[in-house]
Amino acid sequence: MPLHGEFSCQPGELMALVGPSGAGKTSMLRCMAGLLKPTAGHVVVGEQVWVDTASGVCLPPQQRHVGLVFQNYALMPHMSALDNVALSMLHLSPAQRRERAARWLDHVRLSTDQQARKPANLSGGQQQRVAVARALAREPRLLLLDEPFSAVDQMNRQGLYDLLADLRQDLHIPIVLVTHDLVEARHLADSLVVMDAGTVLQQGTPATVYRSPRNARVADLVGVQNRFKGRWLGPLFGQDASDRAGWLEWLSPAGQATGVKLRVRDKGRIAAGQAVTWVIQGDGLHLGDEAYTALQDTTFGQVELQTTVTSVRHLGETTLATFTVEALGGVVLRLMRSGPLRQRLAVGQSQLMRLACDWVHVMPSKVS
Repeated sequence: MPLHGEFSCQPGELMALVGPSGAGKTSMLRCMAGLLKPTAGHVVVGEQVWVDTASGVCLPPQQRHVGLVFQNYALMPHMSALDNVALSMLHLSPAQRRERAARWLDHVRLSTDQQARKPANLSGGQQQRVAVARALAREPRLLLLDEPFSAVDQMNRQGLYDLLADLRQDLHIPIVLVTHDLVEARHLADSLVVMDAGTVLQQGTPATVYRSPRNARVADLVGVQNRFKGRWLGPLFGQDASDRAGWLEWLSPAGQATGVKLRVRDKGRIAAGQAVTWVIQGDGLHLGDEAYTALQDTTFGQVELQTTVTSVRHLGETTLATFTVEALGGVVLRLMRSGPLRQRLAVGQSQLMRLACDWVHVMPSKVS
């Protein structure tokens, strides 16, 4: 599959490559590691050019100083944890290898007893810690993590998240994580690179990508739940130049006019009358008097909606609830809530919802 796009990751930054299966995430990782040679491309780490196909440069993997951590650990089953890590430092004497291996295994919090065990006698989380120690023992200039936590149970996974967060304090190198878990990506990453069908669609901080996806496909891939149809009516004339606003008509799920207009930010990129898709994060939706004071400070105002609670799902410390707006042709909004308010939500209940127009992000709809 062809790969297209570019992205950057700074020293000390953790960047997550996200997208569906077959998006090209692992192939992109293999290009960085030197396990896959691109037909055309450019890879620079620090001041060293690893790949420049235009100049015929393509360093072999052993010259790239890459640390790789795989989903399946890739440990030698007949060797102890200590020997697995030592194996990555064959350029050192046997004594130096064992000393450094023990130091890195201490760093990832494995006891002396666990360091002497073979992989079959370690838990999945412990095996992954060995894999991380082995990758770091190479003193890499780039750390690549290929879905490293997907084979680990949730309890051990949280411990590995904490370990990675701690290790980042000591590592001043770029870290690239491939994951299909969006919660994991948001939890760990400084920036997201969204891929689909081999193409990089968008890079940005998790907050930026979720609030302002580049297009409807990105919104789909990162799981933006509140996505609606609309028609761009054009700019507000006579407005203050510092307050670029325009009118967005909210359409029903069937594409029919609802009569509801939203005053939103106008970036000057969409022609009047054009069909659009628009999204809003849960931060811009408020129930009853919830965060009413904050809504007083909005630039573009708010819209009140009379809704009916149609489902309530309790997910541990948070609750996912859906609300239907019959006056808008059955529009459905989804909210995650925590705290006392969620305990009072019940199916069939009427709820007044306020939509803060500052949080609306408008995108042109793809013309078929």
